[in-house]
Amino acid sequence: MDFSLNDEQQMLADLVARFVERQYDFETRRRLAESPRGWSEENWSALAETGLLALGLDEQYGGLGAGAEEILVVMEAFGRGLVLEPYLASALVGSTLLQRVAGTSLQERILPALASGEQRISLAALEPQARFDLWEVACEARQVDGGFRLNGRKSVVAHGDSADWLIVSARTAGARDDHYGISLFLVDARAPGVSVRGFPGLDGQRVAEVELRNVTVAADALLGREHLALVELEWAADQACFALCAEAVGCMSRLTELTVEYLQTRKQFGKPIGSFQALQHRVAEMLGLVEQARSITCFAAANLHNEQADQRVRAVSAAKALIGRSARLIGQQAIQLHGGMGMTDELAVGWYCKRLTVIDMSWGDSDHHVERYGALM
Repeated sequence: MDFSLNDEQQMLADLVARFVERQYDFETRRRLAESPRGWSEENWSALAETGLLALGLDEQYGGLGAGAEEILVVMEAFGRGLVLEPYLASALVGSTLLQRVAGTSLQERILPALASGEQRISLAALEPQARFDLWEVACEARQVDGGFRLNGRKSVVAHGDSADWLIVSARTAGARDDHYGISLFLVDARAPGVSVRGFPGLDGQRVAEVELRNVTVAADALLGREHLALVELEWAADQACFALCAEAVGCMSRLTELTVEYLQTRKQFGKPIGSFQALQHRVAEMLGLVEQARSITCFAAANLHNEQADQRVRAVSAAKALIGRSARLIGQQAIQLHGGMGMTDELAVGWYCKRLTVIDMSWGDSDHHVERYGALM
């Protein structure tokens, strides 16, 4: 696959770069992260006006029908700016999963509102006891007259407190850790019995704990095939992992740039500390890790829509595992090279490191993806 940008992709890259430069200077981001919502409605509307909220949707629903290359371009730029809006959760994961598994009537009713930014959606798949295992589902869905009744808990739902809709995985058959018997349901986040408790994560981004108590949904809220949703959940998790890898590349790239700038201005013994060879070697290692991360993310992009699921899983897990470890090393180097200042919230370096830490822990950390990769070999 040729990853040099064509004219349209370059226009997209320039558009997103201008948005980040205009809206995401460090102090503005700090204020947004400390606000009750944790992100900006104005920024969300701007993303909708540019069509970015419909990046992965089909044209019939107001989408752009973009592929992995465009997602890579957008998420890398968002990583450089540490963007706070629920773009990944709603526009790249929730919306595209709904388009993949929902019936035509639900698609026509909800997808245009998601594309325009009027509504938001999040995937609620992980549970307190499950860690990263998508098949470890204790949340139950039992058939009742005209629909289903859901009971259970979901943890660390990205931007769940601002979502209008939740895609919930629930067990309709089998034991708690069976791969068979998992189904997906579309749930109104404000329906009776739905409790959502939102809070800021380590990196300032919002997450939520969701509890479902006798939540009744109609029969058409069942998304896709009953009992066989694990395949679709794994597909959605891989889309999220790929987007997070692209975002991490942007974070690591900007973090390395900030470190180089600091070494060129901080003086010791009458000269910039960046002139010391030992520190130059450490920066060279950081630059090498960034390029390695970018390369493996491009490899994941080339396989993201591979018809053979095993190829997609291997490519995405390889990228997520490598980037998690590279991000940790780059973050450690950046903080050490900045000295004590690197540990403070007043400096952007610490926030980039926090975001990279959360990216590693989202949808499976490095160790999880090494195990997942090995299971397919």
